[in-house]
Amino acid sequence: MNTILQQAELIKEEIIEYRRVLHSYPEVGEELPKTKEFVMSKLKAFGYEPEEICESSIVATIQGENKGKTILLRADMDALPMCEETDLMFKSKNGCMHSCGHDMHTAMLLGAAKLLKDNQNLLEGTVKLVFQPNEEGFTGAKNMINAGVLENPKVDVAMAFHVHSGTASNVVLYGLGTSIAGCNRFRILVNGTGCHGALPETGVDPINIAAHIYLSIQEILARKIPCNQSDCFNNWKVCWRRCSKYYPK
Repeated sequence: MNTILQQAELIKEEIIEYRRVLHSYPEVGEELPKTKEFVMSKLKAFGYEPEEICESSIVATIQGENKGKTILLRADMDALPMCEETDLMFKSKNGCMHSCGHDMHTAMLLGAAKLLKDNQNLLEGTVKLVFQPNEEGFTGAKNMINAGVLENPKVDVAMAFHVHSGTASNVVLYGLGTSIAGCNRFRILVNGTGCHGALPETGVDPINIAAHIYLSIQEILARKIPCNQSDCFNNWKVCWRRCSKYYPK
């Protein structure tokens, strides 16, 4: 492990450069032509044979000399449609921005890909490297799953890091059970009855009703469910792994 950490330190500046290149031309949604080209070119340079299993969805596989389980490592690649207001030399100039850290996720997985290739003789089993589009649009993972990313070979376990600006450096947070919010859409349709503005009592105001529904939904967790019985309490058991250099016991 110390040898691999030393190898990682040697490619630190290379990974930083990957991130800055990706940060300079962010792309949104499922169509990520420049990002896709950059990632695939790097993987090929490392010795992989990456494939695009659906739009901008890249998978590269590496197998060890000995059989074993299959682990999936995943990074998202898409950005957000917002202007960057920084003075960085590598800032985006196309009206979009990697404001959620996906440029870092992609760069880190490319670094992992390089280290895995350099140490392939130590691997037992298979590693799938997955670069996912459209995380922000909620469809990227679904499309990749429908395209068979979890099969051939069947994935036994999957992992993904997400950077977090509110956490101190050299700290890793992880949860037991459900620990990250999911994205589930639902729709509530409120029907009102029109009336003259001078006679509001003769109508049914859907805006007022919708506002009460919105506030009441929030109050279910805050006021109706004991905190020691909610999933948030039981499942969000965060463990802190601290680097002894910065966080001595």
